[in-house]
Amino acid sequence: MSEYTVTRADIIDAVYKEVGLSRTESAIIIESILKHITTTLIKGEEVKLSGFGVFDVRVKKPRMGRNPKTGRDVPISARRVLRFRASNILKNRVNGALTKEVSNQD
Repeated sequence: MSEYTVTRADIIDAVYKEVGLSRTESAIIIESILKHITTTLIKGEEVKLSGFGVFDVRVKKPRMGRNPKTGRDVPISARRVLRFRASNILKNRVNGALTKEVSNQD
C-alpha cells in the first residue's frame, strides 16, 4: 500500500490535466465544489455522490465516558460528527484494485 496522501493541490492538478482548464479555473471549480459540500453538511443535509458515497452529519447525545489512563468517568458533551459511507461501486473498485495488487506481488 502506498503511503502517499492525495492533497487538494493534487486534485486541482488532475482536473487541470484531464479537463484542459487552466490551473486557476481548476482551482476555482474544486474550491466551489468543496464549499458547496461543506455548506450543505453544516445545514445538516446529506451529500450523495453517485458511485462514490454519502456524507452526512449525525448528532451524538451527551454521555459519560472513561479516561483510559486514570479510569475516571468523564462527561462527553453533545456534538455533531461527520460520517462517510462508501457506495458499493467504490468498495468494489477499491477491493478489485487490492486483489490485483496482491496477485501481482505473488
